Amino acid sequence: MAGSGKHSATGRSTGSKRAVVVGSGPNGLTAAAVLAREGWQVDVYERGPRPGGAAKSNDSLGPGTIVDLGAAGHPFGVASPIFRELQLEQYGLEWLHSEFPLAHPLPSRPAAVLHRSLEATAAELGRDAAAWRRIHRPVTSNMDAQLENLLGPMLKFPKHPFRLAAFAPSALPSASFLSRRCFEGPAAQALFMGSAAHAIAPLAHPFTGAFGTLFGGLGQTNGWPVARGGSQAIVDALVKVISEHGGRIHTDAEVTDLRALPTADATILNLTPRQVLALRGPAADQLRSRTRKRLGNWRYGTAVHKVDYLLSEPIPWTDARVGQATTVHVVGSAGELLRAEELAAAGRLPARPFVMVGQQQAADPSRASGSAAGFTVIWTYAHVPHGYVEAYPGEVAELIEQQIERFAPGFRDLVVFRNETSPAQLEAADPNLIGGDVAGGAMTGLQTLLRPGLTLDPYRLGDGLYLGSSSTPPGAGVHGMPGAWAAAAAMADLR
Repeated sequence: MAGSGKHSATGRSTGSKRAVVVGSGPNGLTAAAVLAREGWQVDVYERGPRPGGAAKSNDSLGPGTIVDLGAAGHPFGVASPIFRELQLEQYGLEWLHSEFPLAHPLPSRPAAVLHRSLEATAAELGRDAAAWRRIHRPVTSNMDAQLENLLGPMLKFPKHPFRLAAFAPSALPSASFLSRRCFEGPAAQALFMGSAAHAIAPLAHPFTGAFGTLFGGLGQTNGWPVARGGSQAIVDALVKVISEHGGRIHTDAEVTDLRALPTADATILNLTPRQVLALRGPAADQLRSRTRKRLGNWRYGTAVHKVDYLLSEPIPWTDARVGQATTVHVVGSAGELLRAEELAAAGRLPARPFVMVGQQQAADPSRASGSAAGFTVIWTYAHVPHGYVEAYPGEVAELIEQQIERFAPGFRDLVVFRNETSPAQLEAADPNLIGGDVAGGAMTGLQTLLRPGLTLDPYRLGDGLYLGSSSTPPGAGVHGMPGAWAAAAAMADLR
């Protein structure tokens, strides 16, 4: 373990309890912020030169550009109960919205558009309007209550059981079943299936309907905003909370042996199961055999291949409204999307993959400033097989560009520069992204609900050892809730 880097904060808490956190992604930082506010002495250890994990931003497209490494749109971030409790807006975080949270271009017809209102969205869906309202109203009518049900362990009695029961009919089936059963038109089907694709799983699998309903519901209530200045702003706000309460962040400090860490009442790991099992030291060696087996059975899922673009001007979408959305799902019809996700999960690169396009600049003009003023920064990724290695350089970028060109002829002519990040490069940048899996483990089968495996106690690994990553409930997303739950477990044990 290397020494503290330049990001170490000064000052110490006078609290008698001490915690160390391994990994400074949003979940690790959230755990540290929660404990530091409670008076704990907190040290965070980060292997890289900067905190933030996959929530960092950089200028990889050139001076004056802001490019998000991982998540770019934040429907869960703006709605996160723990981010609200930590009052991150008081530490510089600002959410910015474009005209539309989401758009989904369709072949030979106007795009499907998600509005920040259930009624406005339904009004454009014609004969599917009533079904759209019926599916989404159980979450949009009181999103905060549903998030209290859903952003935590699944094997616990829900805080609002009747609201959860109302959500169940659209949560338990597959997205493809619900789409076929409930909607007749291509717009409603595409909007719903595109939201469900954030599960990064085959959309014929059970529970994927929950993703379609919840992501759509979030967009129609709180929106899918971006953070002003990049997702790094979320990290920076969390770091300020930690520093204000005396916590310290040690960068360039990789942890492979828990014995190298200071003695602590609680050690919280912002790691995935494979990394936990690779740790050395008595605490790691004494994991119960059933815990080791459960972690060893953990499966990693479909990957992403990321390509960022610097364009001479905004994307020339055939439907101009698409340019006013911060998030765009580019794949075509619901049927094309279903096929693409099945192929990627089965280990085959789709000829027409699901492509997510981030147009953060539609809400945040600072993404291209200074010497980059007048240019447009575009963030994209395609769903590809786990750990996919290209048959030739530029293979996936070529498919991404073909997909965008279908709905924005002339896109290629605007490309000034592009920067690719393969699944292997994503993992090298953040070891939690194993094989390019950005969800901390496959969101399929029982892993959708039981993270990390069948246990009533997902955050406790052993005496004083806790897991608080996207491999625990409620899963992936920049919302900090796994870290908050792990911190709560540590505080409960030390009371």
